[in-house]
Amino acid sequence: MKKFTVLTSIACIMLISFNMNAQKFAKMDKSPMDATFYRTARNAPAFVKVVYSRPQLKDRSLSKLAPNDKVWRTGANEAANITLYNDMKIGGKTVKAGEYSLFTIPGDSEWTIIINKDINVWGAYSYNEAQDVIRIKAPVSKSDESLEAFSIAFDDKGTMHLGWGTTRVAVPFLK
Repeated sequence: MKKFTVLTSIACIMLISFNMNAQKFAKMDKSPMDATFYRTARNAPAFVKVVYSRPQLKDRSLSKLAPNDKVWRTGANEAANITLYNDMKIGGKTVKAGEYSLFTIPGDSEWTIIINKDINVWGAYSYNEAQDVIRIKAPVSKSDESLEAFSIAFDDKGTMHLGWGTTRVAVPFLK
């Protein structure tokens, strides 16, 4: 009986030590993933959810990280993912409820906002214009406040705000 207890104890210790060494966790991503929601109240169901990664300027220019006149993934890593829980009007155009990718084409005075059917794509490398659901233009404004990390937020009226550095872009979403 004593021999069985000792052997069982040794086996348990070995299993625990193997499991502890088997887990390798990734370091913090340099462009951490974030999500933003459009909802009418804190506990109300969401109308829109955007999941995106937040690159940092780190003394680089926005035009280097998101060049003008080129399709951008709207963040870092995977293309931003946008889920519409209801049919929505975006910039005056109706988009059916569903899951999409959010791409943008930055510009000095306006950005092109693109809702695309392809999902779970890395960056904009495999962007396919034929999969676009809508393209709309959104004006660029400037802010006195500079944002180090690319950010997306919704206001209480349903306007999606994109901000990075001193650049701001507003896109209205209507239920």
